[in-house]
Amino acid sequence: MGGARDEAVLGEVTLPGVRRSVGCARSFVREAVTAHSRLAGRAPDEEVLDDLVTVASETVSNAVTHTASGLAGGEVTVVVSAGDGLYRLEVADDGAAGSRPHVRAEVGAESGRGMRIVEALASRWGFRADGHRTVVWAEFPVPAARGRDREPFSGRG
Repeated sequence: MGGARDEAVLGEVTLPGVRRSVGCARSFVREAVTAHSRLAGRAPDEEVLDDLVTVASETVSNAVTHTASGLAGGEVTVVVSAGDGLYRLEVADDGAAGSRPHVRAEVGAESGRGMRIVEALASRWGFRADGHRTVVWAEFPVPAARGRDREPFSGRG
C-alpha cells in the first residue's frame, strides 16, 4: 500500500494459485470487513460487503487464470485495509510477463468481464507493479456510522 494515507491493515492472506482459493479469498474478505464493522460498533453494510467480496472473487480468479499465480507453486496475496473513510482491497499475483489488467470492450463473450465488474463496483481501482508481481487495488466507501436514536445511558443518577 502506498501514499500518506492513514490505513490499518484488517488482514492479509497468501493463498495457493488454484481455483479453490477464490472461495477462500471471498470468505477471508467477508470475515475481515465484518469484524472491522463489529469492532466499530455497527453491522456491516451488506451492499458494500457484497461489492468487496465480488471484486475479491473477480481479481483472485483473474490472477489464477491469467498470471503466473496459476502455475505450479504460484500464489495470490489478498490484503484488506481501512482508513480515510475507505476500504481498500489489494490482490497481488505472480505477474503475467508484462501484461497488465485492463477493461476489455464488451463483446458478449462468456469470459473477460472481470475488470469490467471491478470498474463498476469499486469507487476507484488501479494496479501497480511490485517487482515481477502485479497488485490490483480497489477502493470502497466505509459507510458512516448511524447516529443513535437516544443518548447513551450513563448510569449516573
